Amino acid sequence: MHCAVVLLASRAAFAAPLRACHAMASNLLHVLPPQGLLRPLAVPERLLLGPGPSNVPPRILAAGGRQLLGHMHPEVLQVMDDIKVGIQYAFQTQNQLTLAISGTGHCAMEAALLNLVEHGDTVLVAVNGIWGQRAADIARRLGASVHELLKPPGEYFPPWDIEEGLVRHKPSVLFITHGESSTGVLQPLEGLGKLCHRHGCLLLVDAVASLGGAPIFMDQQEIDILYSGSQKVLNAPPGSAPISFSERAREKILRRKTKPPSFYLDMRWLANYWGCDGEPRRYHHTAPINSFFSLREGLAMLAELGLENSWERHRVNCAQLCQGLCDLGLELFVKEEKARLPTITTVRVPEGYDWKEITAFLMDNHAIEIAGGLGPSVGKVLRIGLMGCNSTSRNVDRVLHALRDALRCCRRSRL
Repeated sequence: MHCAVVLLASRAAFAAPLRACHAMASNLLHVLPPQGLLRPLAVPERLLLGPGPSNVPPRILAAGGRQLLGHMHPEVLQVMDDIKVGIQYAFQTQNQLTLAISGTGHCAMEAALLNLVEHGDTVLVAVNGIWGQRAADIARRLGASVHELLKPPGEYFPPWDIEEGLVRHKPSVLFITHGESSTGVLQPLEGLGKLCHRHGCLLLVDAVASLGGAPIFMDQQEIDILYSGSQKVLNAPPGSAPISFSERAREKILRRKTKPPSFYLDMRWLANYWGCDGEPRRYHHTAPINSFFSLREGLAMLAELGLENSWERHRVNCAQLCQGLCDLGLELFVKEEKARLPTITTVRVPEGYDWKEITAFLMDNHAIEIAGGLGPSVGKVLRIGLMGCNSTSRNVDRVLHALRDALRCCRRSRL
Protein backbone atom coordinates (compact mmCIF):
# COMPACT_ATOMS: atom_id res chain seq x y z
CA MET A 1 0.00 0.00 0.00
CA HIS A 2 2.82 2.34 0.91
CA CYS A 3 4.59 1.56 -2.38
CA ALA A 4 1.41 2.30 -4.37
CA VAL A 5 1.01 5.66 -2.64
CA VAL A 6 4.65 6.53 -3.33
CA LEU A 7 4.24 5.50 -7.01
CA LEU A 8 1.11 7.61 -7.45
CA ALA A 9 2.80 10.53 -5.82
CA SER A 10 5.81 10.15 -8.13
CA ARG A 11 3.57 10.04 -11.21
CA ALA A 12 1.71 13.13 -10.05
CA ALA A 13 4.96 14.94 -9.43
CA PHE A 14 6.20 13.97 -12.91
CA ALA A 15 2.92 14.93 -14.63
CA ALA A 16 2.65 18.35 -13.01
CA PRO A 17 5.63 19.89 -14.90
CA LEU A 18 4.35 18.30 -18.14
CA ARG A 19 0.95 19.91 -17.67
CA ALA A 20 2.66 23.18 -16.93
CA CYS A 21 4.78 22.84 -20.11
CA HIS A 22 1.69 22.09 -22.22
CA ALA A 23 -0.11 25.06 -20.70
CA MET A 24 2.91 27.26 -21.41
CA ALA A 25 3.10 25.97 -24.99
CA SER A 26 -0.60 26.60 -25.48
CA ASN A 27 -0.13 30.13 -24.28
CA LEU A 28 2.80 30.65 -26.67
CA LEU A 29 1.20 29.26 -29.83
CA HIS A 30 -1.14 31.63 -31.61
CA VAL A 31 -1.50 29.44 -34.72
CA LEU A 32 -3.11 26.08 -33.98
CA PRO A 33 -2.38 22.85 -35.89
CA PRO A 34 -4.37 23.07 -39.17
CA GLN A 35 -7.38 20.74 -39.02
CA GLY A 36 -6.93 19.84 -42.68
CA LEU A 37 -3.48 18.43 -41.96
CA LEU A 38 -4.84 16.26 -39.17
CA ARG A 39 -6.96 14.37 -41.71
CA PRO A 40 -5.57 11.69 -44.04
CA LEU A 41 -4.53 12.79 -47.52
CA ALA A 42 -7.30 12.15 -50.04
CA VAL A 43 -6.49 12.09 -53.77
CA PRO A 44 -9.20 11.06 -56.25
CA GLU A 45 -8.57 8.72 -59.18
CA ARG A 46 -8.87 10.57 -62.49
CA LEU A 47 -7.94 9.95 -66.09
CA LEU A 48 -5.78 12.92 -67.05
CA LEU A 49 -6.46 13.61 -70.72
CA GLY A 50 -5.62 17.30 -70.60
CA PRO A 51 -2.43 18.95 -71.88
CA GLY A 52 -0.44 17.62 -68.91
CA PRO A 53 0.46 16.27 -66.51
CA SER A 54 -0.41 12.77 -67.63
CA ASN A 55 -1.12 9.77 -65.40
CA VAL A 56 1.90 8.08 -63.86
CA PRO A 57 2.16 4.30 -64.41
CA PRO A 58 2.83 2.00 -61.41
CA ARG A 59 6.47 1.39 -62.31
CA ILE A 60 7.28 5.10 -62.22
CA LEU A 61 5.18 5.65 -59.09
CA ALA A 62 7.16 2.88 -57.38
CA ALA A 63 10.47 4.45 -58.45
CA GLY A 64 9.46 7.82 -57.02
CA GLY A 65 8.45 6.16 -53.75
CA ARG A 66 11.84 4.60 -53.08
CA GLN A 67 13.84 5.58 -50.02
CA LEU A 68 16.04 8.65 -50.38
CA LEU A 69 19.77 8.50 -50.92
CA GLY A 70 22.25 11.33 -50.61
CA HIS A 71 22.49 13.57 -53.65
CA MET A 72 26.24 12.85 -54.02
CA HIS A 73 26.03 9.12 -53.36
CA PRO A 74 27.53 7.07 -56.20
CA GLU A 75 24.21 5.31 -56.76
CA VAL A 76 22.47 8.66 -57.35
CA LEU A 77 25.27 9.82 -59.65
CA GLN A 78 24.75 6.60 -61.62
CA VAL A 79 21.03 7.38 -61.92
CA MET A 80 22.00 10.82 -63.25
CA ASP A 81 24.30 9.17 -65.79
CA ASP A 82 21.42 6.90 -66.84
CA ILE A 83 19.23 9.96 -67.27
CA LYS A 84 21.86 11.64 -69.46
CA VAL A 85 22.07 8.76 -71.92
CA GLY A 86 18.29 8.41 -71.82
CA ILE A 87 17.90 12.06 -72.81
CA GLN A 88 20.50 11.64 -75.55
CA TYR A 89 18.41 8.77 -76.94
CA ALA A 90 15.10 10.65 -76.65
CA PHE A 91 16.61 13.79 -78.25
CA GLN A 92 18.70 11.78 -80.77
CA THR A 93 21.86 13.65 -79.85
CA GLN A 94 25.43 12.97 -78.81
CA ASN A 95 25.83 16.34 -77.12
CA GLN A 96 28.13 16.20 -74.11
CA LEU A 97 26.21 18.96 -72.33
CA THR A 98 23.02 17.01 -71.72
CA LEU A 99 21.27 16.87 -68.33
CA ALA A 100 18.02 17.38 -66.44
CA ILE A 101 17.13 20.67 -64.80
CA SER A 102 15.79 20.43 -61.24
CA GLY A 103 12.49 22.06 -62.15
CA THR A 104 9.64 21.86 -64.63
CA GLY A 105 9.80 22.44 -68.37
CA HIS A 106 9.16 26.13 -67.73
CA CYS A 107 12.32 26.16 -65.63
CA ALA A 108 14.23 24.63 -68.55
CA MET A 109 12.97 27.46 -70.79
CA GLU A 110 14.41 29.97 -68.31
CA ALA A 111 17.66 27.99 -68.02
CA ALA A 112 18.11 27.95 -71.79
CA LEU A 113 17.49 31.65 -72.24
CA LEU A 114 19.36 33.02 -69.26
CA ASN A 115 22.48 30.99 -70.12
CA LEU A 116 22.45 31.99 -73.79
CA VAL A 117 21.23 35.58 -73.69
CA GLU A 118 23.07 38.62 -72.37
CA HIS A 119 21.92 42.21 -72.09
CA GLY A 120 21.73 43.74 -75.55
CA ASP A 121 21.60 40.46 -77.50
CA THR A 122 19.02 40.24 -80.27
CA VAL A 123 16.52 37.40 -79.91
CA LEU A 124 13.91 36.40 -82.49
CA VAL A 125 10.86 34.60 -81.08
CA ALA A 126 8.30 32.74 -83.18
CA VAL A 127 4.96 33.35 -81.46
CA ASN A 128 1.91 31.27 -82.37
CA GLY A 129 0.79 30.44 -78.84
CA ILE A 130 1.56 31.01 -75.19
CA TRP A 131 5.06 29.52 -75.12
CA GLY A 132 6.42 31.97 -77.65
CA GLN A 133 4.81 34.74 -75.60
CA ARG A 134 6.50 33.45 -72.44
CA ALA A 135 9.90 33.13 -74.13
CA ALA A 136 9.68 36.71 -75.40
CA ASP A 137 8.79 37.91 -71.89
CA ILE A 138 11.75 36.10 -70.34
CA ALA A 139 14.19 37.37 -72.99
CA ARG A 140 13.04 40.96 -72.41
CA ARG A 141 13.58 40.56 -68.67
CA LEU A 142 17.16 39.56 -69.50
CA GLY A 143 17.66 42.84 -71.35
CA ALA A 144 17.57 41.38 -74.84
CA SER A 145 16.32 43.19 -77.91
CA VAL A 146 13.34 40.95 -78.73
CA HIS A 147 11.60 40.73 -82.09
CA GLU A 148 8.51 38.59 -82.60
CA LEU A 149 7.38 36.63 -85.63
CA LEU A 150 3.62 36.30 -85.32
CA LYS A 151 1.18 33.69 -86.56
CA PRO A 152 -2.46 33.28 -85.56
CA PRO A 153 -3.16 30.42 -83.13
CA GLY A 154 -3.51 27.18 -85.09
CA GLU A 155 -0.89 28.03 -87.71
CA TYR A 156 2.83 27.24 -88.03
CA PHE A 157 5.88 29.04 -89.48
CA PRO A 158 7.11 28.13 -92.97
CA PRO A 159 10.87 28.43 -93.60
CA TRP A 160 10.54 31.57 -95.73
CA ASP A 161 8.91 33.47 -92.86
CA ILE A 162 11.74 32.39 -90.57
CA GLU A 163 14.39 33.43 -93.10
CA GLU A 164 12.78 36.83 -93.57
CA GLY A 165 12.99 37.39 -89.80
CA LEU A 166 16.61 36.24 -89.67
CA VAL A 167 17.63 38.57 -92.49
CA ARG A 168 15.75 41.56 -91.07
CA HIS A 169 16.69 41.29 -87.39
CA LYS A 170 20.01 39.37 -87.39
CA PRO A 171 19.37 37.63 -84.05
CA SER A 172 21.86 35.54 -82.10
CA VAL A 173 19.07 33.14 -80.98
CA LEU A 174 15.81 32.01 -82.58
CA PHE A 175 13.20 30.51 -80.24
CA ILE A 176 10.48 28.28 -81.68
CA THR A 177 8.02 25.81 -80.15
CA HIS A 178 7.91 22.31 -81.64
CA GLY A 179 4.69 21.29 -79.88
CA GLU A 180 2.53 24.31 -79.02
CA SER A 181 0.29 22.85 -76.32
CA SER A 182 -1.95 25.92 -76.11
CA THR A 183 -3.08 25.56 -79.74
CA GLY A 184 -2.26 21.96 -80.71
CA VAL A 185 0.22 22.90 -83.47
CA LEU A 186 3.22 20.77 -84.47
CA GLN A 187 5.93 23.01 -85.95
CA PRO A 188 7.96 21.51 -88.83
CA LEU A 189 11.67 21.77 -87.98
CA GLU A 190 13.35 20.38 -91.09
CA GLY A 191 15.90 22.83 -92.46
CA LEU A 192 15.52 25.42 -89.69
CA GLY A 193 18.85 24.56 -88.05
CA LYS A 194 20.78 24.97 -91.30
CA LEU A 195 18.88 28.18 -91.99
CA CYS A 196 19.77 29.63 -88.60
CA HIS A 197 23.43 28.68 -88.86
CA ARG A 198 23.67 30.22 -92.33
CA HIS A 199 22.66 33.49 -90.68
CA GLY A 200 24.90 33.13 -87.61
CA CYS A 201 22.02 32.30 -85.26
CA LEU A 202 21.42 29.53 -82.71
CA LEU A 203 18.18 27.49 -82.83
CA LEU A 204 16.38 27.03 -79.48
CA VAL A 205 13.45 24.60 -79.52
CA ASP A 206 10.75 23.93 -76.91
CA ALA A 207 9.71 20.25 -77.07
CA VAL A 208 7.90 19.97 -73.74
CA ALA A 209 4.65 18.74 -75.29
CA SER A 210 6.10 16.85 -78.25
CA LEU A 211 9.07 14.79 -77.02
CA GLY A 212 8.38 11.09 -77.49
CA GLY A 213 5.13 11.79 -79.31
CA ALA A 214 6.44 13.29 -82.55
CA PRO A 215 9.76 12.77 -84.37
CA ILE A 216 12.59 15.11 -83.43
CA PHE A 217 16.27 14.67 -84.30
CA MET A 218 18.43 17.17 -82.46
CA ASP A 219 21.75 16.49 -84.19
CA GLN A 220 20.35 15.73 -87.64
CA GLN A 221 18.12 18.83 -87.60
CA GLU A 222 20.99 20.95 -86.22
CA ILE A 223 19.06 22.11 -83.18
CA ASP A 224 21.34 23.97 -80.77
CA ILE A 225 19.28 23.93 -77.58
CA LEU A 226 16.44 21.52 -76.94
CA TYR A 227 14.44 21.06 -73.76
CA SER A 228 11.38 19.16 -72.60
CA GLY A 229 9.52 18.14 -69.44
CA SER A 230 8.98 14.99 -67.42
CA GLN A 231 5.19 15.05 -67.04
CA LYS A 232 3.95 14.59 -70.61
CA VAL A 233 4.91 11.57 -72.75
CA LEU A 234 7.55 10.46 -70.22
CA ASN A 235 4.72 9.99 -67.65
CA ALA A 236 6.84 11.07 -64.67
CA PRO A 237 5.71 13.63 -62.09
CA PRO A 238 6.56 17.25 -62.92
CA GLY A 239 9.79 18.50 -61.42
CA SER A 240 12.67 17.53 -63.73
CA ALA A 241 13.30 18.79 -67.26
CA PRO A 242 15.62 17.29 -69.91
CA ILE A 243 17.82 19.80 -71.74
CA SER A 244 20.74 19.61 -74.16
CA PHE A 245 23.16 22.10 -75.72
CA SER A 246 25.09 21.71 -78.96
CA GLU A 247 28.79 22.54 -79.13
CA ARG A 248 27.88 25.89 -80.75
CA ALA A 249 25.59 26.70 -77.85
CA ARG A 250 28.12 25.55 -75.26
CA GLU A 251 30.77 27.80 -76.79
CA LYS A 252 28.41 30.77 -76.66
CA ILE A 253 27.87 30.11 -72.95
CA LEU A 254 31.64 29.95 -72.40
CA ARG A 255 32.11 33.28 -74.25
CA ARG A 256 29.71 35.17 -71.98
CA LYS A 257 30.96 38.54 -70.78
CA THR A 258 28.82 38.35 -67.64
CA LYS A 259 27.73 35.54 -65.37
CA PRO A 260 24.20 34.18 -65.87
CA PRO A 261 21.78 36.06 -63.59
CA SER A 262 20.81 32.82 -61.81
CA PHE A 263 23.28 30.75 -59.80
CA TYR A 264 20.78 27.89 -59.51
CA LEU A 265 20.46 27.60 -63.30
CA ASP A 266 24.07 28.45 -64.20
CA MET A 267 24.94 25.85 -66.83
CA ARG A 268 28.65 25.81 -65.97
CA TRP A 269 27.83 24.68 -62.44
CA LEU A 270 25.15 22.27 -63.62
CA ALA A 271 27.45 20.78 -66.25
CA ASN A 272 29.94 19.94 -63.53
CA TYR A 273 27.32 18.50 -61.17
CA TRP A 274 26.05 16.28 -63.97
CA GLY A 275 29.54 15.13 -65.00
CA CYS A 276 29.42 16.89 -68.38
CA ASP A 277 32.71 18.80 -68.18
CA GLY A 278 35.23 16.04 -67.43
CA GLU A 279 36.04 17.52 -64.01
CA PRO A 280 35.39 15.95 -60.57
CA ARG A 281 31.78 16.55 -59.59
CA ARG A 282 31.14 19.27 -57.04
CA TYR A 283 28.07 20.04 -54.97
CA HIS A 284 25.81 22.61 -56.57
CA HIS A 285 22.33 22.04 -55.11
CA THR A 286 20.39 19.28 -53.42
CA ALA A 287 18.75 17.60 -56.37
CA PRO A 288 15.14 16.30 -56.28
CA ILE A 289 16.41 12.75 -55.95
CA ASN A 290 13.09 10.94 -56.14
CA SER A 291 12.12 13.02 -59.19
CA PHE A 292 15.29 11.76 -60.81
CA PHE A 293 14.35 8.17 -59.94
CA SER A 294 11.01 8.74 -61.67
CA LEU A 295 12.53 10.45 -64.71
CA ARG A 296 15.06 7.64 -65.06
CA GLU A 297 12.23 5.08 -65.24
CA GLY A 298 10.22 7.22 -67.66
CA LEU A 299 13.21 7.38 -70.00
CA ALA A 300 13.82 3.65 -69.52
CA MET A 301 10.23 2.84 -70.51
CA LEU A 302 10.57 5.03 -73.61
CA ALA A 303 13.80 3.24 -74.55
CA GLU A 304 12.18 -0.17 -74.04
CA LEU A 305 9.21 0.77 -76.23
CA GLY A 306 11.44 2.44 -78.81
CA LEU A 307 11.10 5.97 -80.15
CA GLU A 308 9.66 4.93 -83.51
CA ASN A 309 7.02 2.75 -81.83
CA SER A 310 6.14 5.62 -79.49
CA TRP A 311 5.79 8.07 -82.38
CA GLU A 312 3.57 5.63 -84.27
CA ARG A 313 1.37 4.95 -81.24
CA HIS A 314 0.72 8.65 -80.75
CA ARG A 315 0.07 9.19 -84.46
CA VAL A 316 -2.46 6.35 -84.68
CA ASN A 317 -4.36 7.29 -81.52
CA CYS A 318 -4.41 10.98 -82.47
CA ALA A 319 -5.88 10.06 -85.86
CA GLN A 320 -8.56 7.93 -84.16
CA LEU A 321 -9.40 10.81 -81.81
CA CYS A 322 -9.60 13.37 -84.65
CA GLN A 323 -11.92 11.13 -86.65
CA GLY A 324 -14.12 10.55 -83.60
CA LEU A 325 -14.34 14.27 -82.87
CA CYS A 326 -15.39 14.96 -86.47
CA ASP A 327 -18.00 12.20 -86.20
CA LEU A 328 -19.43 14.07 -83.19
CA GLY A 329 -19.84 17.12 -85.40
CA LEU A 330 -16.95 19.02 -83.78
CA GLU A 331 -14.47 21.17 -85.71
CA LEU A 332 -10.74 20.55 -85.39
CA PHE A 333 -8.85 23.77 -84.60
CA VAL A 334 -5.71 22.96 -86.63
CA LYS A 335 -6.75 22.65 -90.26
CA GLU A 336 -3.69 20.95 -91.77
CA GLU A 337 -3.32 17.34 -90.69
CA LYS A 338 0.49 17.46 -90.83
CA ALA A 339 0.45 20.42 -88.42
CA ARG A 340 -1.58 18.65 -85.71
CA LEU A 341 0.33 17.84 -82.55
CA PRO A 342 -0.11 14.08 -81.92
CA THR A 343 -0.01 14.49 -78.15
CA ILE A 344 -2.55 17.30 -77.72
CA THR A 345 -5.57 17.75 -79.97
CA THR A 346 -7.51 21.01 -80.08
CA VAL A 347 -11.15 21.26 -81.09
CA ARG A 348 -13.21 24.42 -81.36
CA VAL A 349 -15.73 25.00 -78.58
CA PRO A 350 -19.04 24.27 -80.33
CA GLU A 351 -21.49 27.11 -80.73
CA GLY A 352 -24.05 27.30 -77.94
CA TYR A 353 -21.81 25.67 -75.33
CA ASP A 354 -19.72 26.97 -72.44
CA TRP A 355 -16.33 25.23 -72.42
CA LYS A 356 -16.19 25.42 -68.62
CA GLU A 357 -19.42 23.42 -68.37
CA ILE A 358 -18.07 20.75 -70.71
CA THR A 359 -14.80 20.29 -68.83
CA ALA A 360 -16.61 20.29 -65.47
CA PHE A 361 -19.14 17.76 -66.74
CA LEU A 362 -16.40 15.35 -67.82
CA MET A 363 -14.61 15.76 -64.49
CA ASP A 364 -17.72 15.36 -62.34
CA ASN A 365 -19.49 12.61 -64.28
CA HIS A 366 -16.69 10.65 -65.93
CA ALA A 367 -13.61 11.44 -63.79
CA ILE A 368 -11.82 12.58 -66.96
CA GLU A 369 -9.80 15.77 -67.26
CA ILE A 370 -9.70 17.71 -70.50
CA ALA A 371 -8.86 21.41 -70.62
CA GLY A 372 -9.99 24.64 -72.17
CA GLY A 373 -7.68 26.96 -74.05
CA LEU A 374 -4.58 28.72 -72.71
CA GLY A 375 -3.25 32.16 -73.55
CA PRO A 376 -4.42 33.15 -77.04
CA SER A 377 -6.69 30.10 -77.31
CA VAL A 378 -8.72 30.77 -74.12
CA GLY A 379 -12.44 30.42 -74.79
CA LYS A 380 -11.81 29.13 -78.31
CA VAL A 381 -10.80 25.48 -77.90
CA LEU A 382 -10.96 22.32 -75.85
CA ARG A 383 -7.62 20.52 -75.44
CA ILE A 384 -7.43 16.74 -75.25
CA GLY A 385 -4.13 15.06 -74.41
CA LEU A 386 -3.01 11.53 -75.28
CA MET A 387 0.49 11.21 -73.89
CA GLY A 388 2.67 8.23 -73.10
CA CYS A 389 0.76 5.47 -71.32
CA ASN A 390 -2.44 7.51 -71.71
CA SER A 391 -2.22 7.30 -75.50
CA THR A 392 -4.42 4.25 -76.03
CA SER A 393 -7.37 3.37 -78.24
CA ARG A 394 -9.42 2.61 -75.11
CA ASN A 395 -8.82 6.11 -73.74
CA VAL A 396 -9.87 7.58 -77.07
CA ASP A 397 -13.14 5.66 -76.84
CA ARG A 398 -13.63 6.78 -73.21
CA VAL A 399 -13.17 10.48 -73.90
CA LEU A 400 -15.33 10.37 -77.03
CA HIS A 401 -18.11 8.68 -75.05
CA ALA A 402 -17.79 11.30 -72.30
CA LEU A 403 -17.88 14.16 -74.82
CA ARG A 404 -20.96 12.71 -76.50
CA ASP A 405 -22.62 12.66 -73.08
CA ALA A 406 -21.52 16.25 -72.39
CA LEU A 407 -22.84 17.53 -75.70
CA ARG A 408 -26.19 15.98 -74.89
CA CYS A 409 -26.41 17.33 -71.34
CA CYS A 410 -24.62 20.68 -71.44
CA ARG A 411 -26.24 22.38 -74.39
CA ARG A 412 -27.12 26.00 -73.79
CA SER A 413 -29.45 28.30 -75.69
CA ARG A 414 -27.94 30.09 -78.64
CA LEU A 415 -27.22 33.78 -78.18
